[in-house]
Amino acid sequence: MSTGRTSAPPAHHLPVADPPRIRRAAIELIRQDGRAFAAAITLNGLAAAAGLVGPWLLGRIINTVRAGGGVDAVDRYALVILGCALAQLLLARYARLIGHRFGERTSARIRERFVGRALALPASTVERAGTGDLTTRGTTDVTAVGTSLRDAGPDVFVAGVQVLFILGAVFVLDPLLGACGLLGLVVIRVATRWYLHRAHTDYLAEGEANSVLAEVLSSTASAARTVEAFGLQERRIAASEEAIEECVRRRTRTLFLRSVLFPAVDIGYIVPVVAVLLVGGALTGDGVVSLGTVVACALYLRQLDQPLDTILQWVEQLQSSGASFARIEGLADADIEGLADADDDADADALRACPPAAGPAPDGDLIEVTGVRFAYDGGRDVLRGVDLTVRPGERLAVVGRSGAGKSTLGRLLAGIDRPRTGSVTVGGAPIAALDPGELRRHVVLVTQEHHVFNDSVRDNLLIAEPTATDERIRAALHAVGADWVDDLPYGLDTELGGGVLGAPAGVSGASSGGASAASGAASGGTSGDIAIDGARSQQLALARVVLADPHTVILDEATALLDPATARHAERALAAVLEGRTVIAIAHRLHTARDADRVAVMDDGLLTELGTHEALVREGGAYAGLWHSWHGDAPTAPSGP
Repeated sequence: MSTGRTSAPPAHHLPVADPPRIRRAAIELIRQDGRAFAAAITLNGLAAAAGLVGPWLLGRIINTVRAGGGVDAVDRYALVILGCALAQLLLARYARLIGHRFGERTSARIRERFVGRALALPASTVERAGTGDLTTRGTTDVTAVGTSLRDAGPDVFVAGVQVLFILGAVFVLDPLLGACGLLGLVVIRVATRWYLHRAHTDYLAEGEANSVLAEVLSSTASAARTVEAFGLQERRIAASEEAIEECVRRRTRTLFLRSVLFPAVDIGYIVPVVAVLLVGGALTGDGVVSLGTVVACALYLRQLDQPLDTILQWVEQLQSSGASFARIEGLADADIEGLADADDDADADALRACPPAAGPAPDGDLIEVTGVRFAYDGGRDVLRGVDLTVRPGERLAVVGRSGAGKSTLGRLLAGIDRPRTGSVTVGGAPIAALDPGELRRHVVLVTQEHHVFNDSVRDNLLIAEPTATDERIRAALHAVGADWVDDLPYGLDTELGGGVLGAPAGVSGASSGGASAASGAASGGTSGDIAIDGARSQQLALARVVLADPHTVILDEATALLDPATARHAERALAAVLEGRTVIAIAHRLHTARDADRVAVMDDGLLTELGTHEALVREGGAYAGLWHSWHGDAPTAPSGP
């Protein structure tokens, strides 16, 4: 059976942070652990300074021997070299330890901030972007940034300090030889600039290709039964192959960049040493510089190999993680992008510069839909001037043929989407403008899509109400006919296997549209002990609603996966529990409409009939035809609810 959704919003990529935002975010992360960062800088500087003593003293030894100095002087220099080497080892060790701790703490802050932002994303934003993009950012991108902070960042920083100190030491020994060595590094500079000029864009493209591939594979796997039922295997295979080929193209491009960079760098290592030896040899013959100075400068420049190797070995990781950090920080703009039209960058920029102020708090529970028109991402209107008032405590059923706009109306009533024109309000306040926490206290949407987390039954239900006691949890389970929990091996403590059927909305699935992907990234996707079927998963989702206790519940075919007897029992139980609250049911089985106070009939985006079940059947209109078709007592072919 169709879910009744008029059309699915097309996928759009989540935004990527621009350089100014990336800089601000990086500075803020450093400021939060400034003492550790300063300590790492200081210790690395001292370690690099200690490493400069050896080549300088070796030059002194050469000059001393040439001048006829004794063994005692050489031994003293050797002891100092040994002491400095030991000091460098200890300083570098503690600098690395502090750097790794700084990296781990900062990585944890990035993960926590990402999860918080993901959970706060509007469900419509996640649906348009696709969970694959969000999941890739929460796993691959966060891991890449964590690796850079823990390993690449400290290593590159230490290497950078060593390069500066070594070049400074060469200039102190002899400015002319220092200039020769610096000129010899031009090859490395040119190759590196060529690489960096192209790398950021190419690595962003590679990350985007990975996200698209993840989305294609995720959607194909989650809809495997639908793909098989409609014979879409070849089409999905073709889509997967196209995404894989794009990933290969993007990866090949970044490999090409490295294939140019590394050979050029290898040549660049040799040029400075050769230049210093040639010029130094000529100057030594003229008596301008000593042999010891030339040897010391050559040794210093040979020492550049190790830190430059370290920098260049990690430069790929740094470019990749820089692009990943931009994608992670871009999540901060995702809610703003979701408020503006997906194709209107100017609107998004304006909202980013001046975020909309919080709207007024609802005054009462009356829900009003006035002149609402809505289209998915610039397409044709799927709702065309809908007017509807839902009174507090009313049970309203919304019916209509597939594609009539029932689920779209439900999404607007739940605050997931905003109308293109017109308004949808609760207590006089625009529903879509409410804070997510405030919204869930008023309206909750329950669909046939749901999520069971890899956790205990108890923790799966405490999502809706963290302070709920075991007695309340058991009462909620009993209300929806989920008494089977008592037969599980450990009751409420039984670990369940996670399962996702689409992206949930409201507390029935998660606290926001991004919760499933973000929680999957945080948990690592481990399997639980007990796997439950779709019907039982949906009962848990309904139990969450009972615990959340909002004044309005929107049921978008919430019992579609339950057998008729179980569905009817769950609906009767909910009717008792939700007495005095507003219930809006997107009807899949027409007995739901028969039990409602009023029935709203949707047809091609219009509200065509509104009244009680009995009155609409007597009128003999579209609803009467649906009712008779459903009962099989009409000669016309069923048109479907």
